[in-house]
Amino acid sequence: MDMNKQSRRGFLKVMGLVAGSLFMPQAAFGRRKAARKPNVVLIFTDDQGSIDVNCYGAKDLYTPNLDRLAAEGTRFTQFYVGAPVCSPSRAALMTGRYPQRAGVPGNVSSQAGHAGMPTEQVTIAEMMKSAGYATGHVGKWHLGYTPQTMPNGQGYDYSFGHMGGCIDNYSHFFYWQGPNRHDLWRNGTEVWHDGEFFGDLMVDECKKFIDGHKNQPFFLYWAINMPHYPLQGKQKWRKKYEHLDAPRKMYAAFVSTMDEMVGEVVGHLDESGLRENTLIIWLSDHGHSVEQRTFGGGGNSGDYRGHKFTLWEGGIRIPCIVSWPGRIPKNAVRKQVAVSIDWMPTIAEYCSVKLPDINIDGKSIVPMIEEADAPSPHDILYWETGRHWAVREGNWKLVHNGPATEYKGRKIPQVEDFLSNMAEDVTETQNIAEEHPEKVKRLTALHNQWRKEVNQ
Repeated sequence: MDMNKQSRRGFLKVMGLVAGSLFMPQAAFGRRKAARKPNVVLIFTDDQGSIDVNCYGAKDLYTPNLDRLAAEGTRFTQFYVGAPVCSPSRAALMTGRYPQRAGVPGNVSSQAGHAGMPTEQVTIAEMMKSAGYATGHVGKWHLGYTPQTMPNGQGYDYSFGHMGGCIDNYSHFFYWQGPNRHDLWRNGTEVWHDGEFFGDLMVDECKKFIDGHKNQPFFLYWAINMPHYPLQGKQKWRKKYEHLDAPRKMYAAFVSTMDEMVGEVVGHLDESGLRENTLIIWLSDHGHSVEQRTFGGGGNSGDYRGHKFTLWEGGIRIPCIVSWPGRIPKNAVRKQVAVSIDWMPTIAEYCSVKLPDINIDGKSIVPMIEEADAPSPHDILYWETGRHWAVREGNWKLVHNGPATEYKGRKIPQVEDFLSNMAEDVTETQNIAEEHPEKVKRLTALHNQWRKEVNQ
C-alpha cells in the first residue's frame, strides 16, 4: 500500500475519534477566556502585487479594510509563497508542504474531468474537519476538476466557486482556452447565476456559511479571484481611479473592489459577535501579472524585481496580515522570514489541532507572531518552477535561470546564476555570483539535494 495514502487514512481515522473534542485548555489561550476553539478565516487573493495595499506602501490605492486588519493585527514584510503561479501556490498553502512534495509542481488543468492535487495529500480542511470543525470553501479552487480532487473531495463540507484558474465575473465562463465553458459549482453541482457579480456572490456565501455555523468552530477558506484578470472592478471604483493611467486604473479598481468585499465579511463577523474568537489570515498567492490578459501589468512590486511566474522577490514576496483581537499583537510588524506553508502548522497550534503524521515542510510561526525578536523558523527556503529555481539561506539568495525583467526602466538580462545578499540588495539588481563562487556552489548543492528529497 502507498505509505502516503496509508498515513492519510490513519491520520483521518485517529483524528475522527477525537472529533467531538471541541474544547481546549484555557491555558492554551493565554490571556483569552473563551472556551470554544477559535474560528479561522483564511483569505487568499489572486495576482496581488507585493506592495499593493496602503499599509505596504501603495500611495495611489484605497484599501481601508485591509489597513484596518493590519492595524488590528500583525503584518509581515518578508513573507513568501510556495510558488509564483496559482495551483502550486495553493497546494503549498493547503498542505503545508512544498508544491513538489504536494504533487503540484505547476498549474493544473482548468477543464472538467482533469485531476489535480493527489488525494493522498492531507489538506488543512481535512485536518480541521477531523478536529470537529465545519469546513467551507468559497471562490477559486484550481487544484483539480474531478469529484475526488474538487473541494468536497479534499476535506470541505461546503464549497461554492469555480474550479478553473479564472472566470468572467458576470457570466462565470472560462474563455481563455477554448472551448468557452461555464464554471460555477456548489458542492460539485453546476449552478447558474447569470449576470450576478461573482464578488457579491462570494460575500453572500461567506456570510451564509458563517451564520450556519455560529454554534461550532469553523474553518473558512475564501480564495478571492481578484485582482486576477479579467479586471472587472465595480463602477464606483472605476470612477475613483479614472485619473490614473491604464492599466493601473483597471487594476486599482479591482483591488479596491476586493478590499470592500473583505470589509463586508469582517464586518459580518463583528455583527455576529464572532470576531473576538476568529483568527483571520489574509495574503496574496504570488506577485502581480504582466500577461496580455491583464493589459501587460497594473500591479506594483515596489523595490522588488519581478512579477508572477518569476522567483525574483516581486514574484514570491507578498503582503500578508494576521489578526485575532486579544491574542495577536495589534499594529505590529514582523520582519522575519516566513512562508505560506507555515500557516497549516500555525493554525494547528492556535487551534490546538493535531497535525497530520506526515512530512510537513512548514513551521509554526506562533512564537514569531507573538514576540517581535523571535527568530524565523527557517534557515533555508526553496522554490522551483520548471527549470527556474531559487534557494534562500539566511540573507543569501540564488536564482537560477531567472528570466530577464525590466526594473524601473532598466532591462536586466537573463543569466544562469544570479546571487544576491538580501540584507544589502533587496532589489536583486546587482549580481554578486562571481565574487562569491563558494556561495553559488553551496546553494546549488542544497537545491539539488532538496529536489531529490521532495521528488521521492
